[in-house]
Amino acid sequence: MSNLFQLQKGAKAYGTKSLFADVNFAINESEHIGVIGPNGAGKTTLFKIMTDQENLDEGEMIRSQSLRLGYLAQHDNWLPGQTVEDYLSNDCVKPIWELKALGQDLGLTLEIFSRPVAALSGGYRMRCKLLYLIGQEPNLMLLDEPTNYLDLETTLVLERFLQSYQGAFLLISHDREFLRRTTDHILEVEEGDITKFNGNLDDYFEQKTLLRTQLEARALSLQEKKNEVLQFVAKFGAKASKAKQAQSRLKSLDRMESIELKSVPVKALIRIPPPARSPKVIAKLEGAQLGYGEKIILSNVDFLLNKGDHFAVVGLNGAGKSTLLKVLAGAMSPLKGVFSRGEQVETGYYAQHVAENLDPNYSVIENMVAKAHREVLRQETLNMAGSLLFSGDDIHKKVAVLSGGEKSRVALGQILLQKASCLILDEPTNHLDFQTVEALTQALMAYEGTIVVVSHDRSFVRRIGSKILEINNGSASVYPGTYDEYVWSLQKGALSQREKSTVNTGSQNAVAKSASSSPEAAPQTPHYKELKKQLDRTLRQSERNLADLEKSLHVLQTHLQFLNQKIAAGAGPELRDLVNELSAVQAKIDLAEADWISNSESKERAEKGLKQLSQRDEY
Repeated sequence: MSNLFQLQKGAKAYGTKSLFADVNFAINESEHIGVIGPNGAGKTTLFKIMTDQENLDEGEMIRSQSLRLGYLAQHDNWLPGQTVEDYLSNDCVKPIWELKALGQDLGLTLEIFSRPVAALSGGYRMRCKLLYLIGQEPNLMLLDEPTNYLDLETTLVLERFLQSYQGAFLLISHDREFLRRTTDHILEVEEGDITKFNGNLDDYFEQKTLLRTQLEARALSLQEKKNEVLQFVAKFGAKASKAKQAQSRLKSLDRMESIELKSVPVKALIRIPPPARSPKVIAKLEGAQLGYGEKIILSNVDFLLNKGDHFAVVGLNGAGKSTLLKVLAGAMSPLKGVFSRGEQVETGYYAQHVAENLDPNYSVIENMVAKAHREVLRQETLNMAGSLLFSGDDIHKKVAVLSGGEKSRVALGQILLQKASCLILDEPTNHLDFQTVEALTQALMAYEGTIVVVSHDRSFVRRIGSKILEINNGSASVYPGTYDEYVWSLQKGALSQREKSTVNTGSQNAVAKSASSSPEAAPQTPHYKELKKQLDRTLRQSERNLADLEKSLHVLQTHLQFLNQKIAAGAGPELRDLVNELSAVQAKIDLAEADWISNSESKERAEKGLKQLSQRDEY
């Protein structure tokens, strides 16, 4: 596998703050790498260094002659008034007609290509930037938070694109599920160091825990040996008969390896003050029509929100999720129908741009105190600030000097301190790092009040939303299933749309067509006999593939069990090699399982198609 990029002995600092020093890593062809680390650790700065927007203080970047770098930045890169088509025609290698075809998979209709990019919503702007990047045909893409503002359906399409992408990419994202499903390596930017790990996000967490446990044990063993030497010297160093031996042992201390244990990152633990008492019915919408002026977004909305409900609101961007949340929060009224709220029900409303409403001249703690419930003690407010990673003098910083992520945490703290019986949260995880998202997830899962949440973070929604409200085609309805079932149905829907728009003469396409055709339509097919033969071949091949894959899986799982036992027993110096081998075996298992699922589905489609043809013969 050829090398595309290397950083050797790299260092970068801003004033007295060192982001990283003496770091080394390499990126190879076809590697899909997730970049993780706390906010402010230097992830975006690393991307800017790789694209020559920033300079290294020390070290060297080595680029392959074949490197074609593409960068999806957080900031906009189009001209005022520039249309989508003009924007894509600039610097792109792929022709515009091909980009328009690809754009349909990202939900960009032909009409959108004639509109100014600046006039589009944040989600559609991000899609245009993704298409622009694809059009440059890079073999190494740098993606900085690409899922921000994308709806779930588009995120799933992007996920499928990245899974099948033949080139390499570095991906910054706080969405654990997205990283888990798209990457095979992790680049950790943390504590002034950059470390590359084999395997996906789950493998990374396992390796981190395992390596730290082993290092702690090794460090403890070394410390015990050093203590023995020092005790010997203290006891016998003054005796002439033992003096040489004591000096020799002292010199052995210099030869002992030194193990530096990095401090464990501060983990947030959010404690939400218990909500005020509330009635059984929190809010109710009856025959409601929601919208703005003459523009109707949702019609005939009937929705009952009861005490203790944890609702996740799902749907495409622009479908009306935020509009519904505004009505439930009392920030706007329905155009028609009835909206009622239970007596003494207080709502805490976190809007997408709520951080813009902070007083820039107030400090972190002053902003939180200003919005906290009158019964919340100052110590509780201080605890909340600490939970959101504002410690020491940080609580006295003016909001004006905070980063976007820090402002989001302050605004979140304001909402959580209101002792509201109903929390209405619109994208609360945007700009939050892993630690804070995890802490917020755990706090909301334990929250006894009512929650209505919109979020693109699948892990977050899955764990909080016990009920699903789907916004689709101008209506709102409770989805009769779990969030996982909703995502699964959406994946199947997105896949079917892509298959419809793709010309494919292969056997899978023929099987899909046969499975979706009615028995009455079969005799009208010109190649009826050929189709039946093709289905028979597909069925037999799928069965053979499944048998081979089951054998391979058995061998791989046996090997995995052996490696786990060896690691658990303690492997000394060869631990890292074993962990890497374990990650490689797990990756092979993941691929084999994916192939098994694919072949199972192919077999099922073939069986269904043959059954329909058989029904037609009987008919």
